[in-house]
Amino acid sequence: MADEDYYERLGVPRGASQDEIKRAYRRLAKKHHPDLNKDNPKAAEEKFKQISEAYEVLADDEKRRIYDQFGADGLKQQVWGGEGFDWSRFTHAGDVEDIFGRDLFQSFFGQSGGLGGSLFEQFFGGGSVARRRGPAPGQDARVEVELDLEEVARGGRKEVTVHYPMTCPACRGTGAEGERLVTCPTCNGRGQVSASQRRGYSQFITITTCPKCNGRGQWPERACPRCHGEGRIAETRTIAVEIPPGVPDGVQLRVPGRGLAGDAGAPPGDLYVAVHVRPHERFAREGDDILFELPISFSQAALGAEVEVPTLDGTSRLRIPGGIQSGTILRLRGKGLPRFQESGRGDQLVRVIVQTPSRLSAEERRLFEQLRGLRDDSGHRGAFDRFRRP
Repeated sequence: MADEDYYERLGVPRGASQDEIKRAYRRLAKKHHPDLNKDNPKAAEEKFKQISEAYEVLADDEKRRIYDQFGADGLKQQVWGGEGFDWSRFTHAGDVEDIFGRDLFQSFFGQSGGLGGSLFEQFFGGGSVARRRGPAPGQDARVEVELDLEEVARGGRKEVTVHYPMTCPACRGTGAEGERLVTCPTCNGRGQVSASQRRGYSQFITITTCPKCNGRGQWPERACPRCHGEGRIAETRTIAVEIPPGVPDGVQLRVPGRGLAGDAGAPPGDLYVAVHVRPHERFAREGDDILFELPISFSQAALGAEVEVPTLDGTSRLRIPGGIQSGTILRLRGKGLPRFQESGRGDQLVRVIVQTPSRLSAEERRLFEQLRGLRDDSGHRGAFDRFRRP
């Protein structure tokens, strides 16, 4: 695997665009995330590292140019000083966070101990990586929204109601009345405090985050009366979410900065909106296409007809050719759903169902018998006639 072509690792052609490379990495990173492969996390970890190494090169135009011209050996000499790939120089950690969300990213990369901590140290240089200090940012939140097919076709804004701690609007998260902050008296604005201890001829100094200001270096002159200095309040809020046309069922839409409030002075998390599409009473969804079953009569099937067919946009005229068989699918071009994050629309598939009347009037029965006689007199042979002896 070590000598495998980077393009092969990501499953993309050599002429792939940056968007294609990123999409391939996102797909493989999700597939091989160790937290999602409980049966064999070590193998998943190794695979994750290999695809990340390939992505680090192909996502950078200069490194990719060197790799295309000189191969992996050229990269070692010209980019990494002959030492080979070094995870401490991995520059696309933000892409990993974008794929998994802040909470899962931090659980995988940002904690000490366990699988997450060891991987972070292996990827990004071990103890040389600075741990986060100061106020903790807010966690991500998740809500669900239900859409019908018409809303999926139109896209647009959809309001969702969320219930969780949010950044206090009165102090904008500072915890201070009028947002007036003063230098923290405990740490004198440094955000850290130190304690020294002498043992024999040696002196040991321990530096920790300031417990009063939580590493901000500032403290409210007066506590905000609305949040009592916490910087966040629990409330119910209606948030407008932009729904892209053609969104598939099960997709999670990310709304940056609308998640749970962080510590005072820290940014909030993100809001993830899980989309669920309600079953439709008329249409069934098949990707970007929609399926509609159209009942027609014997006469329409035999003679053909032109009928009105309901669509997501209203109605359309559909020509039924004479002699059509039950179950035949006709197509209305461009009457399906918009293609998600692409141009164009799918089609509406119309499955023709020939209805057999369960009851006949005397006149209808006479006419059908007359028709049967005409068919027999014209020399028409039934479906089983070929099995009969002459």
